[in-house]
Amino acid sequence: MALGKRILVTGGAGFLGSHLCERLLEQGNEVLCVDNYFTGRRQNVAHLLDHPLFELMRHDVTFPLYVEVDEIYNLACPASPIHYQFDPVQTTKTSVHGAINMLGLAKRVRAKIFQASTSEVYGDPEIHPQPESYRGNVNPIGPRACYDEGKRCAETLFFDYHRQHKLRIKVARIFNTYGPRMHPNDGRVVSNFIVQALQNQPITIYGDGQQTRSFCYRDDLIEGFIRLMATSDDITGPMNLGNPGEFTIRELAEMVIKLTGSRSKLVRKPLPADDPMQRKPDIAFAKRTLGWQPKVQLEEGLKKTIAYFEQLLRDDIKAAAKAARPRRRA
Repeated sequence: MALGKRILVTGGAGFLGSHLCERLLEQGNEVLCVDNYFTGRRQNVAHLLDHPLFELMRHDVTFPLYVEVDEIYNLACPASPIHYQFDPVQTTKTSVHGAINMLGLAKRVRAKIFQASTSEVYGDPEIHPQPESYRGNVNPIGPRACYDEGKRCAETLFFDYHRQHKLRIKVARIFNTYGPRMHPNDGRVVSNFIVQALQNQPITIYGDGQQTRSFCYRDDLIEGFIRLMATSDDITGPMNLGNPGEFTIRELAEMVIKLTGSRSKLVRKPLPADDPMQRKPDIAFAKRTLGWQPKVQLEEGLKKTIAYFEQLLRDDIKAAAKAARPRRRA
């Protein structure tokens, strides 16, 4: 039996990172999961702790890491506006210093390295859908710039290390992704709508709700990661990975209300600064080179995600009830 690779996943206890760790373990690889738990959660990987090929390490990628690995998946960075705007300076550091540290590690051990970039590098796009050749329309001094520009700088670093040091790199631009293990308070539209709907609370939409997004289910995205990493070294990316199905925010809200049987009503609030009006990936490059395209339709993926959040809410209610019980005297 062939031995698997030694693979480092930064941000490995996060929403996407934890699922990636599972897939890599299924393939027979050793996995070192690194996370500082700013947005990642230990419970996302608790079921993996007894796996003989899994190791969990608390570490912040803004500091150097000295390990021996064959491949690196760099997913470390808060990805929702609520979290990345909480400490914007640290967000930029995570993208930039984190990239420098992981690229330095890859250079030292001659590892192949994957960068989880984002569709936010396109900003509020003037081209629709967005191909990889589009250079974007980003506000470099706006409230979202810590994330947008941090990820753009990380891409710059990856390609400079590739050109200057012949590093083997893979860069994926991730479009909106959803599924079980999303953080319930991350402020992203899918988790927001589901949590609000399950509690029959008003569902908040910004502007008139006609801005569009494309929603990719987590299993499809992880498959794209694995395929991109496995391609020949001359395919570096950047590569769009996302679902080209396009929905308005209002359509998403109405679908969530329908699937949850909620009594929630829609409430409108002003549109946040620099919020993109359209977001849809051109995935022709991924189709051509990876033979990849999403398979999970939005309604199917939402049902699985709703079931996850229903269980979370039930667990929270049980925990609250247990905490409220009077303790017996000794």
